[in-house]
Order: sequence, then C-alpha cells, then structure tokens
Amino acid sequence: MNRTVLFVDDEPNVLNAVKRLFQDEDISVVTAESGEAALELIKTREIGVIVSDNMMPHMNGIEFLERSKSTAPESVRILMTGYADMQAAIEAINRGEVYRFLTKPWRDRDLVDTVSAAVDRYNVVTALKTADEATLLSLAQTIELKDPYTRGHCDRVAHYALSTAERLGLTGEDKKHIRQGSWLHDCGKIGVPEAILNFNGPLSAEQMDVMKNHSRWGAEVARLAKLPDPVVSIILNHHEKYDGSGYPQGLKGGDIPYLARIVAVADFYDALASDRPYRKAMAREKAFEILIGSRSTCVDPDILDVFVECVRGM
Repeated sequence: MNRTVLFVDDEPNVLNAVKRLFQDEDISVVTAESGEAALELIKTREIGVIVSDNMMPHMNGIEFLERSKSTAPESVRILMTGYADMQAAIEAINRGEVYRFLTKPWRDRDLVDTVSAAVDRYNVVTALKTADEATLLSLAQTIELKDPYTRGHCDRVAHYALSTAERLGLTGEDKKHIRQGSWLHDCGKIGVPEAILNFNGPLSAEQMDVMKNHSRWGAEVARLAKLPDPVVSIILNHHEKYDGSGYPQGLKGGDIPYLARIVAVADFYDALASDRPYRKAMAREKAFEILIGSRSTCVDPDILDVFVECVRGM
C-alpha cells in the first residue's frame, strides 16, 4: 500500500507545520515549495495523495493539479487555499479533478482525517483495478474494520442477495454483479470519519449528510477502478427507497436499478438483524416484521416476497 503524501506550498513554515502534524501518523510526507518542483518530483516516485496550496507564484495550485494529471493520473488531489473561494473550488474540481477543497488556516483534525481518507481511497482504487474476487472480499472486510458493528455485513448481504437472485432466476452474470456489488456496497465508508460511523446515538443532520455521501463516494471509487456498470449502480443506489424517499438521487419504484433493489432488501434486513452502535440486533422475526412493514415504501414488494420466503427457509 502506498501511504506517501506530497504537500506543495511556497511557505516553508507551512510545510514544516505539516511535517510535525503527520509525524505520528502512518503517512509518509514529502514536500515541494513550488508547482514546478512538485511536477519534477512526481516523475520520480509514486505519490498516493497530492495536497497543494492554491496561491503560489509562477504556477498556482489549480494549474499545478491540472498538469499533475498527466504524470500522476491515479493520485488523489486536494486543494488548499487561504480563503473560501467558491469559484476556485469549482475550477479546481473541473480542471484538476480535485477530491477535496480545504481552507487555511486548517483545523488539524480535519486535515489529518481528509488526507487519511484520501490515502485510503487511493489504495482502494488501486487494489480494485487489479483484484480478483477473493481480493475484493478481503478489501471489503478491511473497510468494515472502520466500523466494528458491521463486521461480516458485506458477506451476509451477498449471501442473502445471491440466494434471492437464484430464486428469481437471474443469470450468472447478474449474480456475479450482485456478489461484487454486495461486497463493496459500503466501500464509500472509507470517506466517513470513524467518529460518525461509531457514534453511539442518533446522528445530527450534519453527520447524516456526511454518512449519506458514502454511496456516492463508493460509486466514484468503483467507477475510477473501472468496475462493471451494474456493480457501480448497486453501490450508488443501495439506499434508494421504493417510494422515492431514499438517497442519493431520490429514485422511485422501477427507476431504481433492479439489482440494486435486490441488494437493498438484503442490506435492510441485515441492518435490522445486526448490532449497531445505537441499538442491539433485533430478533429474527421482529426484523422480518419491520421489513415486511416497509413493503412498497422502502423496498420493492415483489422482491420482498421472494426474499422473505428465501431467507426464512435458511
């Protein structure tokens, strides 16, 4: 795994502060005092994450990050600036494919968390690109370690969803996509702080917004890794609800991709039947009662009927 982060800033005191901040983290920091020097550096070594200041002489951060794409296309890019400039953020996202936008002065915890998540993202995308199925499952299980309450969740969801798919008469290719999508449906949690994942109680609106982003982040990682479109779709849409009240797009009924609807039922059931930071696992029949009560609101009623028949028989 590559845990090397390049910080680019024309102020030496800023670079020294960053080195001190990360000295106790499992991250290797290298620095450059200009975009030109950074471009030369990334020609000679693999960099997982690039963090650049924007306001630098000769070459600003947006220009540098845009040019870095040709030399280090896989690196995750983060832009920092001394003031909140929305136009700069939009330009950085469009031109430099920037993963995050941070303002100075930074909050130490925010910077460490953002960079750590970017390092994890880089390594997940890199691993997904070359992974066989055994590695995909291992990778999903590693991501689950961020949230001990979901240990084994991805494997159980795959088991339930595949059994349902078998009963529905789906093809081998569809079942392969369901298996991989189930394993990786929560891979976007690499971008969610552990303090939120393991929060012992109801999440605030702000925390919930961060949590809800995991489906988009996961789909983006899978797309960057060039996983099949149906797998990306499962990751993106597994929290959509049949009545249109889900996220991230508020899709409704048949507009929700079919394979994602199957995984959504399995995910919902296993969430009910497993321990969570805010409650203990429900008894099997209680979980079924709530699941059946969500008919036509949260889940597809036809898939629900097959799922209940299938899983009750296990």
